[in-house]
Amino acid sequence: MPTSRLPPLVLFVAFSRMGLLDLTGPQTVFWAAAKRMPERGLLAYERQTVSLHGGPVETVEGVIIHTLPFSAFAGRAIDTIVVPGAPEIVLVLEESAETVAWVHQASALARRTASVCTGAFVLAQAGLLQGRRVATHWAMTDLLETRYPELDVDREAIFVRQPPIWTSAGVTAGIDLALALVEEDCGRHVAMEVARELVVFMKRPAGQAQHSELLQAQSKDGAAFDDLHAWLSDNLHDSDISVDSLAGRASMSPRNFSRVYKEKTGQAPAKAVELFRVEAARRLLEHSENNLDQVARQCGFGDEARMRVTFMRNLGVTPSDYRKRFIAP
Repeated sequence: MPTSRLPPLVLFVAFSRMGLLDLTGPQTVFWAAAKRMPERGLLAYERQTVSLHGGPVETVEGVIIHTLPFSAFAGRAIDTIVVPGAPEIVLVLEESAETVAWVHQASALARRTASVCTGAFVLAQAGLLQGRRVATHWAMTDLLETRYPELDVDREAIFVRQPPIWTSAGVTAGIDLALALVEEDCGRHVAMEVARELVVFMKRPAGQAQHSELLQAQSKDGAAFDDLHAWLSDNLHDSDISVDSLAGRASMSPRNFSRVYKEKTGQAPAKAVELFRVEAARRLLEHSENNLDQVARQCGFGDEARMRVTFMRNLGVTPSDYRKRFIAP
């Protein structure tokens, strides 16, 4: 926390057609933390929502947010700036040059600046991300790389801390980012209490993957296999899962099952099983203290060597190196 005895000022930047949860998720985390800070001898965050001219700002969902003008905080010491994203971020950038310019100027005076989702585009446009590793919504990583090739876009991370800049993935990842900011300021105990009040997990590590193979399969035309996927998730420890056994559970011939499954989900059955195993292993590496051989057996790889080969094929990293991402510094 800063040494000044003034309350740390957190400014949430608003602009037309921003995502509501990008803004209100972090706001709620800082609000909940502010209630607890005096108990620990800390001055509670002063939280303000600001925009270019102040007044009402409409989110993409149609909710009106009251804001104060940037000018109201001229000369104030700013602790943290939080910039939300927007689904039509390219259009927003075209219409919000003055807001981008303010972010550029204010960030030079602030202790840290953070973006949620496609708010990373605003920070990049403001010239704050050159040469940095950054996160954004998984669906926007290609566009971010194309528009700003000088960036190192992390396609997996929930959030990335590169002081004094923090960036996060899409929407609810802003809550993970805000919890990490609070933890840095107030300690893990306060952050845990906030997470508990908000009924969220504390905390998804910065490098945790944005994707879920089960969710991806469900998001395609694979509803016919939802029960099969649920069974598969519960039985990955069985190293003998085969296309024939999956076909039997789906009451289909192996040949027809393979054809229909790939048509509906976009993956061959064997590849889907492999990816489900990798995802399960990632969760265990992130959240458990099980050794690598235990993780391999729990996820049906059979042994650590086979898991290592599978990780390298799909992720380009060994399981042990993957786990190192989640060891607190």
